[in-house]
Amino acid sequence: MHCFLLDCSGSMLAGERLARAKGMLVALFDRAYRERADIALVCFGGGRAEVRRQPGAAHWWNERWVAPIGGGGGTPLALGLSSAATVLARAARRRPSQRRWLWVLTDGRTNERPDAPYAADRIVVVDFDDGSARVGRCKALAHEWQAEYVVADELAVMRTAG
Repeated sequence: MHCFLLDCSGSMLAGERLARAKGMLVALFDRAYRERADIALVCFGGGRAEVRRQPGAAHWWNERWVAPIGGGGGTPLALGLSSAATVLARAARRRPSQRRWLWVLTDGRTNERPDAPYAADRIVVVDFDDGSARVGRCKALAHEWQAEYVVADELAVMRTAG
């Protein structure tokens, strides 16, 4: 199961980061669909977090479903992570042998330092911080969580090559 945590904060609107993240999300959904993997989506921004998709099969119509997701406001990473942790914990109770991935798509522009969710078997932090003054928080979070760290543009290249 792949749980995607999408940063929809105001800073993700700069430089079309959110648009790029949504495009990557659709590509990752397509990959999950081909692998017959379950997906879940949690969006956070503007002081709230919302489970937009409970765990279930990925579908071919994902682009139309992802397109209307908007952005703005602050970056409540801890709240988003808490919501994703709940989704992952429920999935672990339902299917304990299922591998659970957490994909965090963010620019890391927050001062919050939440703990990694215990129910994620593998965490990938996808860094969308592409500004001239990179903050480096995504890399620091990945290090703290013992997670994989990848720059969004590098993941896009790996996706097209593989």
